[in-house]
Amino acid sequence: MPKTKTKSATATKRKTTKKSKLPTPLGDLPILEVWQMYADGKTEMLRNFLMENYLHLVKSTAERMHMRLPGEVDVEDLMSAGLFGLMDAINAFDLSRGVKFETYCTQRIRGAIFDELRAMDWVPRLVRSRTAKLDRVRKKFEMQLGRKPTEKELSDRLEVSGAEFKKLSKDSKPVSVVSLNRKWFETDSSKDIREIDVIQDTKQEDPLSELQRRDLKLLITKGLSRAERLIVVLYYYEEMTMKEIGITLDLSESRVSQMHSSILARLQAQMQFRDKEF
Repeated sequence: MPKTKTKSATATKRKTTKKSKLPTPLGDLPILEVWQMYADGKTEMLRNFLMENYLHLVKSTAERMHMRLPGEVDVEDLMSAGLFGLMDAINAFDLSRGVKFETYCTQRIRGAIFDELRAMDWVPRLVRSRTAKLDRVRKKFEMQLGRKPTEKELSDRLEVSGAEFKKLSKDSKPVSVVSLNRKWFETDSSKDIREIDVIQDTKQEDPLSELQRRDLKLLITKGLSRAERLIVVLYYYEEMTMKEIGITLDLSESRVSQMHSSILARLQAQMQFRDKEF
């Protein structure tokens, strides 16, 4: 029995000794010490720990930049691009220079996000730079003189010829792509108004306008003969000329014009009579 106790005590002692030799968790170490360990040996475990530690910088930078961007840009896409910037910053950071990592890292994150935004933009960078240059000159001119500048004044200010200014002006107005889900303006309710809600559809007939147009057509043509009705419909609704109407109705152009004048005189008299009714 005493031997068994001795063995048990020895085993317990060995376990305690083994536990004390285990490495301290990275979260319990000062961040400067973790950086020193990463400088000595760039392992994936240390890099992942550093990325998790500075992940909040990616989130805050992406959210600040997203506030100045159109609604169709997803903040998650910006954060994904920012993660690559954070990874590059960790790999390239030199601890011996004595620079604070947060300051150095933020610039790399912003740069990675800007690269992603440029990749998303289908308009070339040269066009964007020309647009910005022309806008700066135009705004400066308006602030100085209090009015919009003419094309000649802008070309003189930019020191370019007329043909070159026209090309510059054309390049500064590229066709842009707009998402129909982009927020147009905010409302007091929970539902925001988006581009698709306010865009005009020229192909879609307005039911009210179509009804008014039909009622007006019936009112105008009421009491007219078949030929007179055809003249009104073909001239005002089908937009045919007097000559074309004459060919259609087998009448001379002068006869069509005479009938048209007679119809207008009668309609005018009818409208004056209806005004008295009201």
